[in-house]
Amino acid sequence: MTGALVGLCLSSGLLLVLSGWMRTRRPSLDQRLLPYVRDVHPYAVVPGRRGTVAEAVFGPSLRTVGDLVGDLLGGSASVSRRLVRLGSPMTLEDFRVKQAMWGSAGLAVAAAASGLLWSERRTGVPILLAICALGFVGGVLWCDNQLTAQVTVREREMQAEFPVVADLLALAVAAGESPVAGLERIAKVSHGALTDELGRVIADVRTGTPMAEAFDRLAARTGVTSIARFAEGLAIAVERGTPLVDVLHAQAADVRESGRRELIEAGGRKEVAMMIPVVFLILPVTVIFAFFPGYVGLHLTSGT
Repeated sequence: MTGALVGLCLSSGLLLVLSGWMRTRRPSLDQRLLPYVRDVHPYAVVPGRRGTVAEAVFGPSLRTVGDLVGDLLGGSASVSRRLVRLGSPMTLEDFRVKQAMWGSAGLAVAAAASGLLWSERRTGVPILLAICALGFVGGVLWCDNQLTAQVTVREREMQAEFPVVADLLALAVAAGESPVAGLERIAKVSHGALTDELGRVIADVRTGTPMAEAFDRLAARTGVTSIARFAEGLAIAVERGTPLVDVLHAQAADVRESGRRELIEAGGRKEVAMMIPVVFLILPVTVIFAFFPGYVGLHLTSGT
């Protein structure tokens, strides 16, 4: 094992030296064009910002592995859509690099487990290779599932915050303020996922984007149906000058009714699951407590 570890470290070092020499000897097209398109290149290094040594050494390799993972898994549009719904500043390439890192971590754990199996039980090499492959795939899929879980949690928070935000905006508009001024007031007094999205709308409006277009962008990047309908309704109301107060109150009432209905449906689904401990745990214990004293009495009577 010591010799294997020394050989692994030596080969890894030689591969890093060789890959660095190849990159330096033959620069890529991006590296040749980067000085001329630094201001518009999506992954250009920010001037004055220096990366760490780990980024300089392992960054190109991780990006290559990330691109390979993206080519194998596909679904780049789905990942980009989920990143937009999450409101994350992470780009698709950054997420692929993160997937590659988690895959490498899973591969390292699987390799350690394979080493133990080889030293203890002399397990076959194909099985060990399959374990390593499963470790890498498991790390990649776990990272993807974590992104989906974060998006789901954020959208649930937005769904829960929406009725209060809609009522506050309706009160502000009824008091004579414009929709943008009402959104600014709400952004000052509230905090949450939906408030962050409304802050992006306010930032778009302040930078010169028409109000209707800013609300259309909010409707396009959110995955919550009620919030998309809310943004589309605001855009239409701003364009056509229709009253907003009644629309906002109606949308808030619809969301509350939808949440109440979902709660009732969840209770109905849980009712079936609650029957399992009742039937297999509570009912047998009740029967035992009811019949055991009589059984003991009958046993004593028959013995006498």
